[in-house]
Amino acid sequence: MKHFLFKPLRDWFGFTRRERRSSFILLIIIAIVAGVRFIVPASKARVDMVSLELTELSGDTIRQKPQAAGKLTSVQKERRNVPAAVIELNTCDSASLEALPGIGTILSARIIKYRNLLGGFASIDQLKEVYGLTQETFDLICSRVKADPSLIRRININKAEYKQLIRLPYFEKGEVTGILKYRELTGSIDELSDLVDKKIITEEKARKVKWYLEF
Repeated sequence: MKHFLFKPLRDWFGFTRRERRSSFILLIIIAIVAGVRFIVPASKARVDMVSLELTELSGDTIRQKPQAAGKLTSVQKERRNVPAAVIELNTCDSASLEALPGIGTILSARIIKYRNLLGGFASIDQLKEVYGLTQETFDLICSRVKADPSLIRRININKAEYKQLIRLPYFEKGEVTGILKYRELTGSIDELSDLVDKKIITEEKARKVKWYLEF
């Protein structure tokens, strides 16, 4: 019985030295291959878990962004409470006008051109007379602009020539001719009401041009 049990051992150990060495190397290779099969899946699982954790963290961060965005810093609150600067139409440049909502390069150039033609704005309502400036745009900017009538360049009605008077957009040719004839007859015009009384201009026209004339 003993002889039968130990016979395989004798057979195994009966290998030559070269055979035992080859067998040992083969066992090492098998052990390495088996180890890799267990090690690699575990590493992949760890990578997957890390990726999942990062994804969840990223998701939490994204979900938290709207909450963070809803909170204003003290500096942002101060800026929010500061009212927008009001632009003076008779002294501003085109860049200031372009900063207004609805006013681009073309409209800003037209506003300045009309201001020069008038001699200045007496009221912000005169912006409605600028070609291309709609009521909607005026409603957007009316709280952001002002007009100082004291800055208007006035025309001396008793010294001005035809070209100077007709340059004012509110005057018609017939009105300018009538003013010059009346001035020639009377020597001078004392008040704007004199022109209204003589039917040279209407009361409505007098209200428009009063800001641009001096006597």
